[in-house]
Amino acid sequence: MCGIVGLYLKDDALQPELGRRLAPMLIEMTDRGPDSAGFAVYRNGAPQGWSKLTLYHPEPAYDWDVLEQGLAQALDTQCDGFRRASHFVLMTPAADEAARRWIGEHDGDVRIMSVGEAIEIYKEKGLPKDVAARFGLETMSGTHAIGHTRMATESAVTTEHSHPFSTGRDLCLVHNGSLSNHNRLRAWLRRRGIEFQTDNDSEVAAGYLTHRLGEGASLKEALEAAIKDLDGFFTFAVGTRDGFAVVRDPIACKHAVLAETDQWVAMATEYRAIAKLPGAEEARIWEPVPGEIYSWERTPESPGINAGERH
Repeated sequence: MCGIVGLYLKDDALQPELGRRLAPMLIEMTDRGPDSAGFAVYRNGAPQGWSKLTLYHPEPAYDWDVLEQGLAQALDTQCDGFRRASHFVLMTPAADEAARRWIGEHDGDVRIMSVGEAIEIYKEKGLPKDVAARFGLETMSGTHAIGHTRMATESAVTTEHSHPFSTGRDLCLVHNGSLSNHNRLRAWLRRRGIEFQTDNDSEVAAGYLTHRLGEGASLKEALEAAIKDLDGFFTFAVGTRDGFAVVRDPIACKHAVLAETDQWVAMATEYRAIAKLPGAEEARIWEPVPGEIYSWERTPESPGINAGERH
């Protein structure tokens, strides 16, 4: 039993309010997931040709300046970064693979939480209110975000096992439910080059989407394949650079609610999280149909409105 929340802003003027609106939603799901919490925020895209990496180290006093300077010197490149509690957001024009390889060789305890142009992932053990406060969620701006509160049933309670999981550029996934064939799929995906940092079943779902997208599938096509290939019960919220998607398995024993206004789209495991949003009383509210994919995305032509489809 976990809690999922998501918020996609159709109105650009609301971007400074993203974190302030998501935080109460996340905290409302505390009784569904008191073990750990996390969130992915899409904001402040990296400069053209640069990548943004979210890094984590279990040592609170870890010297991120040494890592940043070492990477810049080793790869003869530029780096810029900032720290948020136990996490560090590093921006660099270096190739993703070269940066990942050097970081792994420099310190094997550093975990790469996400890579992309816009995504930042923050997650830790503890109550959602404490995790939100630790990272300053309420101060964050952005276009959209998804969050998760975890009650562990399948794997260890650690920061690494917390959600969201990211296995591809600007892609992340949060999951309420459990998968029964994740061990077989993990081995199958590893043979195809997908890397995993934990034994969590939800990370396998993220890796599966990364693999399908790498084959050229659209997000809708990747999720349609996931419905067929992932055994178990699930509600997924998937974040991408341009928007987010929601899908429940065909049996749909893991509930979810969607709500939409002219200014925003929200999803949550329970409506009480959405009820915290300004304007919720006027929203169109519905339960996602089992096995159907709902997605919203921003386009260059229509950056501030719902330019997506509900499939």
